[in-house]
Amino acid sequence: MSYTENLWLFFILLFGIIAVPGMDMLFVLANALTGGRDRGLAATGGIMLGGMVHTLNGAVGVGLLMHFVPILFKPLLIAGAAYMAFIGITLMRSSITVGDNAPAGSRTAWKAFRQGLVTCLINPKAYLFVLAVYPQFLKPAYGPIWMQATVMGVLTVLTQAAIYGGLAITAGRSRNLLVANPQATVLAGRAAGLLLFAVSVFTVWEGLSAA
Repeated sequence: MSYTENLWLFFILLFGIIAVPGMDMLFVLANALTGGRDRGLAATGGIMLGGMVHTLNGAVGVGLLMHFVPILFKPLLIAGAAYMAFIGITLMRSSITVGDNAPAGSRTAWKAFRQGLVTCLINPKAYLFVLAVYPQFLKPAYGPIWMQATVMGVLTVLTQAAIYGGLAITAGRSRNLLVANPQATVLAGRAAGLLLFAVSVFTVWEGLSAA
C-alpha cells in the first residue's frame, strides 16, 4: 500500500469516527445552542487543541517504541487492531441517538474553550484509541515519523474544524436534524463501527503478511 493510499484510509477512518455523535459533538452543540456561534466555535477550538495533543502523544509513543523496542512494534500493531475491532463491534451493536440530555453549555467562550480542551485531554478512551490507531498508519517505510504525524495531526484538526465548526455555525438546525432523525444517527454510528472493524481486519492481514 502506498503512502497516499495509507493516508486516505486514515482520513476515511478519522472522518467516520469524528462524525459519530458523541460527547465532543454534544458539547459543541450545547455551547452553540446556549451561547451562540462564537461559544460553539470556542468549544470546537478547545477540542481541536486537545486533538493536536493526542496526535503528538501518538507520534512520540510510536517513535520511541520503534527506536528502543522495535520487536514490540508488530505485537502492538496487532493488539491495536484487536482493540479497534472491539470498538467497531461495539459501535455496530449500539444505537447512538441524540436526545434532550446533552451536556450543559459554558457561560463564556473562554470557559467553553478550556472545558473543550480539558474534556478532550482527560478522556481515557482517546488515549487508548490513539495507541490503537497510530501504529496502523505511522510506518518507517513512509519517511520520518514526525512528518507523517504532522500530516495526520493537520488532517485531524481540519476534520474536527469542518464537522464541529459546521455544527457550531448551524447549531439549531443541526441539533434538530439529529434529534428528528434517530435512525440516521444510529446508522452513522454503525457505519463508523463497520469501518473500524474493516480497517482492523486489513491491518492484521497486512501485518501477518509482512511477517
